[in-house]
Amino acid sequence: MKQQFNVEGMTCAACVSAVEKAVGKIEGVDSVEVNLLTKSMNVNYDEALVGNSDIESAVSKAGYSAKT
Repeated sequence: MKQQFNVEGMTCAACVSAVEKAVGKIEGVDSVEVNLLTKSMNVNYDEALVGNSDIESAVSKAGYSAKT
């Protein structure tokens, strides 16, 4: 499944890297792309293993917020 999230709190490339790393570590996530300019994140994942709440939680733990 492909899902787009709005990500708040990012200000630089290091923020983008932190979000991508946090989400990329989740089992079942195939790919993650974060765009700083649009404050968005596209995630491809296996919905049998991962839910939106898991992704939002990982972003939150990294210090940012994500909403679908």
